[in-house]
Amino acid sequence: MCLHIPACPSADAVDHDAACLVAYHPEQGWGLLCNGVIVFDDTGELLPDGRVVPAHQSDHIQAA
Repeated sequence: MCLHIPACPSADAVDHDAACLVAYHPEQGWGLLCNGVIVFDDTGELLPDGRVVPAHQSDHIQAA
């Protein structure tokens, strides 16, 4: 699906969430990447083949 040069990572790649954002709906809490992955504001993901990537915490947690 991606027409960027160089091409963005495919939905099967480990770094698939590095693909370009092509649609964003902040009022609904999701965005569509050019590789077909849907990313949610809670960090969960829906892959094009229907697999779900559960929400995950960031490795970088800031101290209050």
